[in-house]
Amino acid sequence: MPHLTLEYTSNLPLFKAADALLALNKLLLNSGEFEALDIKSRAIRLDTYLVGTHVSNHPDNEAFVHVKLALLSGRSAQLKQTLSAGLLQVLEQACAWPKTQSVQLCVELQDIERASYAKSTGLGAAEL
Repeated sequence: MPHLTLEYTSNLPLFKAADALLALNKLLLNSGEFEALDIKSRAIRLDTYLVGTHVSNHPDNEAFVHVKLALLSGRSAQLKQTLSAGLLQVLEQACAWPKTQSVQLCVELQDIERASYAKSTGLGAAEL
């Protein structure tokens, strides 16, 4: 824990998802809340998406990058706000796009109930 999911629209050719993931993971590590090996992140490129309800003649003008951070419940609202603001700042620095393009950057934190979360590290598993 935590799990970070980065979704971004395919009309952001200058966006380097791997670099963004590394920067986001470094922010989480530097928070002092997580161990490096516990941070799991992934990027998902969205080829099918819509912003709003108006189908534009220029769909490349509307884009978004959304980060969802799922972490075990019990952390303070202040810490979650600090993490959210920091992740958004990393996105602002990591994203580049033409001035004619409208891009929304979003961060969402989600609590996962500790009582129902299960994890195995694979230690002691038989080799295949």
